[in-house]
Amino acid sequence: MVGQDPGRGTTRVHTGKDARMDRTRRLITAIALLGLITAGCSRAAAPAWSFDTSAGTPGGGQTVGSVSTPAPAAPAAAASAAAPAPAAASTAPSASGMAGMGEATPSPAAPGASAAPAAPGPVADPNAAPYALRDPVAPAVMTGTVHDVDFPIIEKDITVAKGFVVHAWTFGGTVPGPVIRVHLGDTVNVHLTNEGQMSHSIDFHASQTAMNHQMVEIKPGATFTYTFKADYAGVWMYHCGTAPALLHIANGMYGMVIVEPRGGLPKVDNEFAFVQGEWYLGAQGQPSDYAKANQTAPAPDFVVFNGIANQYKDNPVAVKTGGRVRVFVLNAGPNEDSSFHVVGTIFDTVTKEGISLKRGNADGWGSQAVDLAPAQAAIIEFSPAEDGMYPFVTHAFNFVTHGAIGIFQAGDGDPLN
Repeated sequence: MVGQDPGRGTTRVHTGKDARMDRTRRLITAIALLGLITAGCSRAAAPAWSFDTSAGTPGGGQTVGSVSTPAPAAPAAAASAAAPAPAAASTAPSASGMAGMGEATPSPAAPGASAAPAAPGPVADPNAAPYALRDPVAPAVMTGTVHDVDFPIIEKDITVAKGFVVHAWTFGGTVPGPVIRVHLGDTVNVHLTNEGQMSHSIDFHASQTAMNHQMVEIKPGATFTYTFKADYAGVWMYHCGTAPALLHIANGMYGMVIVEPRGGLPKVDNEFAFVQGEWYLGAQGQPSDYAKANQTAPAPDFVVFNGIANQYKDNPVAVKTGGRVRVFVLNAGPNEDSSFHVVGTIFDTVTKEGISLKRGNADGWGSQAVDLAPAQAAIIEFSPAEDGMYPFVTHAFNFVTHGAIGIFQAGDGDPLN
């Protein structure tokens, strides 16, 4: 057999015996490589994740500037770097026994799936502090045309579901951060003071400014004022942009800005602000697990409205029967889409990313659900037809059983009274 010698670039002649030996060697080599690949892909040999949370960490985020202060101490609680683990079963909604809103159970193994033991998921702590209910009522629009808003950056423990505590990074001490509501054309000065132990920043989607102008690193102890003019109406996201931005958002650093359209919004009976978010739990009392959040097919432990799983299922939101209800809804992600739906209603008015469905339109159109990718938002209006319970969810029902449910209660909640 004639072949090319790769080492010298000359032609070699192989006898039958040489050819058989070459095939044997190639077979042995292939088997050895297969063994190495299999071992490398096994759970025991999975590569360990690491993430440096020190100030100024380079990486996949956005921070490019700096507000300097003396070098900070190392963070007290570093971001979890554990390999991804299956999401734990949450305390799932029963929604007062309504059909389709049953209790969550651990996902069963797929037929033929490996019987190898999975890494343990987070475990509820019966001694965890109760969660603090977030008032869902939307704030009134700010008066005047120039607004000064204080946003301290605070790292704190937050109970995000019954029995589960995250060491969150926050704007203003809450997840999500405070809602800012202004008129079209207003000027907003946001004064940030970093009271935490690591660097952060902020990115207002309602603003028009270069990334390397105002989306700067704010080191521990430093202050910075982010100024923008509300040039466009809408519901906008803000979030930390420090690298990796994915982790900072997943650990609570996001919020909503409402810019009213020219002439303002008409008066309604009830207004609410809901921000959908995701929690990827690490150990109790630690920040979110970056490795979990960074998967191309992420599996959040909880999907939540206003930071806490099931809080508005446990505490239904009162609305007026037959009244006008307006909902400002933002999907902060960072990874999963939302399909916002209110059971038992039809949206007659929707403005999503500047595109509007108008009440009383000539062709009689309505809407059943509003699809929102991460960082998209909408303004939704409807009227509950009768007394009763109206669950609101993302219509991706695997997330309903992980906390993404609340209830509007119209009247006394009983349609048979």
